Order: sequence, then structure tokens, then C-alpha cells
Amino acid sequence: MPVLTRLIPSPVVVDIRPGALDDLASVLSDQRISHSGKLAVAVSNGSGAKLRERIAPALPGATWYEVGGGALDDAIRLAGAIKAGGHYDAVVGLGGGKIIDCAKFAAARVGLPLVAVPTNLAHDGLCSPVATLDNDAGRGSYGVPNPIAVVIDLDVIREAPARFVRAGIGDAISNINSIADWELSNRVNGEKIDGLASAMARQAGEAVLRHPGGIGDNDFLQVLAEALVLTGIAMSISGDSRPASGSCHEINHAFDLLFPKRAASHGEQCGLGAAFAMYLRGAHEESAYTAEVLRRHGLPVLPEEIGFTVDEFVQVVEFAPQTRPGRYTILEHLDLKPNQIKDIYSDYAKAISS
Repeated sequence: MPVLTRLIPSPVVVDIRPGALDDLASVLSDQRISHSGKLAVAVSNGSGAKLRERIAPALPGATWYEVGGGALDDAIRLAGAIKAGGHYDAVVGLGGGKIIDCAKFAAARVGLPLVAVPTNLAHDGLCSPVATLDNDAGRGSYGVPNPIAVVIDLDVIREAPARFVRAGIGDAISNINSIADWELSNRVNGEKIDGLASAMARQAGEAVLRHPGGIGDNDFLQVLAEALVLTGIAMSISGDSRPASGSCHEINHAFDLLFPKRAASHGEQCGLGAAFAMYLRGAHEESAYTAEVLRRHGLPVLPEEIGFTVDEFVQVVEFAPQTRPGRYTILEHLDLKPNQIKDIYSDYAKAISS
């Protein structure tokens, strides 16, 4: 009887532990990613630059490229510099999400594998097949290959500002709502669900939601980092962002588009959006529990907690479906009018406060 399998796009190396950065050179050599040590290392002028002095002696064959921001132009310039710099085995992105995304795009443009070395856990983009970059139209998502390796040093993560870890928590937990939206679209529209991608993304979110620890615990940071990596792989399996992007992310994008100078972090807005969207779909107990966990980690669950009025939040929710045309979530399903959104929000606020 034949055994039918499929190939899953995933990193060759996933190294998540305290002190992982100190072994970066040996990991890349042992896994045949870079025997020669010739690497193009993209760093920010912030967290990545501070680590350069620490790890540069272990990477004598590396060329370092400082990236100024997270715009498409920055990524294109980086790709041009790497191409002009000679032959490299791989590109290393060392820094926060913007640097990782610039390095992803540049590596794809020059045809080299990407090694992601994030210095914070702000969102699931660290292992996803997407580079999110600012452009003239606002912000765009660009398809890129998965990183060939992901190295996450939990000691480095602990030194990052706590708000970055909190943002990652919100992004990971929002997976659960995103999967519920996917299942809704399957029931209503017959949209196909990739069961493996769905299972990975859901369990990643549940692992973070149910973990009793906090952002100061290595055990919790390990689970959060693994959840974000698994979410990125789930998106690669499905071929799009569906396992990790539903009504919660539509609400996030609406905040960004309507109030670009006031928007909070991606993860904060996704977490809040997920708790509210769960209430919209009638999952009131799950909504209340999600809000409780988000609060325990210091994340917002009401728009007032990130500086928005109720009327502004109603505007965000009403506009949210326009941010992802063709994606069907609880927002498209209910097609609520402003007065309906306001009434439901009032009930939601009371429910999670009781």
C-alpha cells in the first residue's frame, strides 16, 4: 500500500533556548548552511547593532549591513548592496521585525537563504513566508520563502522591552479566532481548510492562551517563541495568511489605516480584536477568558485602553472588512451597522468586566 505524504516548507534549523546566539556560527556550519562563514548580516541601528560587537568575532567572514528602517526602499537598497558585495552563503537578519522583513525580502531578491535571528517576539512574522514593508501606498505584504533557519536566544528576548513580548502574545492568541473565522467561511462558502495548517495555528494559540506563566519566565517565552514559529510554518503550509489572520487582523488593519499616527502595536490590536470578535460570534465564555488572559499579561481588551473612543472603535469595526477584500470572517457574515456594533460593544465591555 503506498504511503502518500507531502513536503512541508519549514526551516532546517529551529534553535530556541537561552544562549542560542553564542552558537550561531557553529549551528550554521554544522547544518551546512554556511561552511565558509561568508554571510551578509543585516542589522538595525538598535538591538541588532548592540549585538554586533558580541557576535562579530565568531563570524569573521561576515559583512555587516545596517538597515535604516522597514520600508520597501530599505529592503531594495539592502538587496542591491548584498548583490554588489560579492558571494555569500546566506543572509542573516538580526534585529526586530522590520529588519527581519527587510532581510527576508532582500534574500529572496538575490536568491539566498535567510537566517532569522529575532531580538524580540513581537509577532509571528519571524518565520512566516511574508515580508511586511512600508511603501508609497501605506504598507504591503510580499511573498518570500520561509527562513532556512530561526535562532532565538531567550536571554536576548528577556532584555527586549516587555511591550514586544506582550505584542507577540496578542498575535499568537489571535490564531484561535482566525481559525474560527476560517471554519465559518468553510461552512458558509465552502472555503477549503488545510487541516494541518489549522491544527498547527490553533494549537500554537492555545499553548500561549493556556500557559500559566508570564513574560518573565523562560518556560513561557519558550512556548511563545515556538508558537510564533509554528504559526509561520502553518501559513507556509496553507499558502496564505489564513491560519493566522481573520477578523482580528481586519480590525488591526483598520486601526492602522484610519488612525495611522495613533495606532497601537500589531499584537495589541489583534488581541483586542480577537476578544471582541469572539464575542461577536457568540463565544461569550471564550471571549471573557481570552480577555482575562490578555489582561493578565498587560494587554488591552478595550479600545479606551489604547487611546480610542467607543465611537472610533465602532468606525474601525465597520471599516475592517474593507481591509481584506475576499476574506470572509464573522465581520462579513454579520454585516453590522454602526448602531448594532455600538450595542454589541456595550454588552462586550460589560461581559468582560463582570
